[in-house]
Amino acid sequence: MSQKLKQTQDISLGDNLRKLRNQAKLTQEQVVAQLQLRNFSISRSAYSQIESGTYNIRISELIALAEIFRADYNTIFSGLTYKKP
Repeated sequence: MSQKLKQTQDISLGDNLRKLRNQAKLTQEQVVAQLQLRNFSISRSAYSQIESGTYNIRISELIALAEIFRADYNTIFSGLTYKKP
């Protein structure tokens, strides 16, 4: 069983992941290719959903993205806060 992080409208990793991808000068297709080399079965469409915050990302995918972007988890989670409903 793989664990997923649920993204919601107000708490999403997508913006941070998009910024990291742009800083790494990678296209979505290049990121997907890097994920596929690490044995993740993911399409560019699914990766796009990660960045838009509509895809519940697997923790293993997040670890791989941190490696691809050479980023630490503080950077990935930067600026995210819990807001009580």
